[in-house]
Amino acid sequence: MENKSALKEHLCQLEKRLLEPETRTTPAEIEKLLADDFFEFGSSGKVWYKKDCVGEGGLSVRKMTLYDFDIHPLSEDVVLTTYRVKDETRMQHTLRSSIWKFIDGRWQMFFHQGTIIKS
Repeated sequence: MENKSALKEHLCQLEKRLLEPETRTTPAEIEKLLADDFFEFGSSGKVWYKKDCVGEGGLSVRKMTLYDFDIHPLSEDVVLTTYRVKDETRMQHTLRSSIWKFIDGRWQMFFHQGTIIKS
């Protein structure tokens, strides 16, 4: 596993990329960031799969800010990330967690969960 500080910065940047409108509306970008067996328990209560995210138009676009980011290595090639998101479009805050796997020389998101909280 690479240096924990460098890994934390790298994974934070990947999480931020997934919040950016340019990435969310570009299925090819989403394809690179999500593992083939990716799934998500959304804050809406819906379960999403990679095929739901890389379709025409990609993901919904909202103004979101990530904060309180941290990582929790689970093994040499698997890391749990935890953080919070302020969704300015929907006026809500969420707790977020993702599991990232090092696959074929790059980090890809394998699992994600969002839980709505009071700010």
